[in-house]
Amino acid sequence: MKTVLLIASACLLGLLSTTGASLPYPILPPLFAGGSDNALTNFLGLPPKLLFGIALMINPLGLLIGSAMLGPVSDRFGRRRLLLVTAIGAAIGHGLTAMALVAQSYPLFLLARFVTGLLEGNGAIMRAMLAERLTGGLRNHALSWLNGSFNLGWLVGPLLAGLTVGAGITLPFYIAAGALLLGAGLAALALEREPVGHAQATQAGSWWAVARERHALTLLRHGSLRTLFTVHFAYACGVAAFYEFFPLWLVDVGHYDTRQIAFVNMGMCALMTFAALFAGRASPLEPRRRASGQAALAATAILAVGFGSLWVGLVGIVLFGLPHAYYNATLQGWSADQFAAHGQGAVMGLLSTTFCLANIVMALAGGVLTLVDTRLVLIVGGLLAAWAALALRQWSGRTIGFSVEAK
Repeated sequence: MKTVLLIASACLLGLLSTTGASLPYPILPPLFAGGSDNALTNFLGLPPKLLFGIALMINPLGLLIGSAMLGPVSDRFGRRRLLLVTAIGAAIGHGLTAMALVAQSYPLFLLARFVTGLLEGNGAIMRAMLAERLTGGLRNHALSWLNGSFNLGWLVGPLLAGLTVGAGITLPFYIAAGALLLGAGLAALALEREPVGHAQATQAGSWWAVARERHALTLLRHGSLRTLFTVHFAYACGVAAFYEFFPLWLVDVGHYDTRQIAFVNMGMCALMTFAALFAGRASPLEPRRRASGQAALAATAILAVGFGSLWVGLVGIVLFGLPHAYYNATLQGWSADQFAAHGQGAVMGLLSTTFCLANIVMALAGGVLTLVDTRLVLIVGGLLAAWAALALRQWSGRTIGFSVEAK
């Protein structure tokens, strides 16, 4: 029973964390590109689309820092304690976001989204908690279910926004805050208190020193992991360009509102979540070569949006979820097998951090490119994903130096 509660608590908090991260995606495009004239969308007289790009960037910036640092900090201060603190803090962040929208304060909105992203970068804590308390096949299944919960959050967040925003733009954020508080309460009851190991408790230095010295990016000193980072970063930039700007493309090309955007996103995420149930199956094809084909299909879907008409783009948006789910399962599984000597938490943290960094880069670049044409962002993203597919195919012909990597 304790094992069931452990897995259920982690999956619930994983679902709620990505729900909060994805919540603004269908809300912000109509707000910043719909001709609204207020202090929020005209801050310092800057172009609304540029402000939109910055607003998209700030949450992944927090996620980047949180993904890289929260896992190592929890090694010292305890998984349960830090998980509960970050969940409650993220709920407060959603409340501040709602307050910023009411006050039409762009600086407060950015601060709230940054803090929320920082604290919702606690996925590494959830993965580490399952990895160290479970063993064998059950651990693999639990980690897979947790990944499915993260994916499902990308469906629930926009859907929640689309169904509730009609009653007020702040209501989705208040609902997300309340759900996180409820989830934290249930996790507090379900998760056992954990003693902090003596070696960890007596370790010199503050939490900041721990995070600075052991963050996920320290793995980049190993050659094969640098290659993994480079290839996955290119693909993640393509995905980030797609995720962040296809809602704006729907506004520009189809004049979609928040609810319509939410339902398009629901179709994509539903297909992606369904595909994740089967994406982890074994295959005789070399994993990097398999991931190459999956990345190529994802790149094709992104380019279909950038170059296509409204209906071609809608098909590309929905079908994108299929190869992307398989790519994630393939690359994560292969990385876990090949680089286990570095610690599963560190390797998974590197992949998460890479995705967050890509979101930041593409939010900044996309905010500028949309001043020319929103389609340009999607075309650049599709080309980056296509390059990643080619790089993975070339890399699949080379072996990994295990003895060097394990040092």
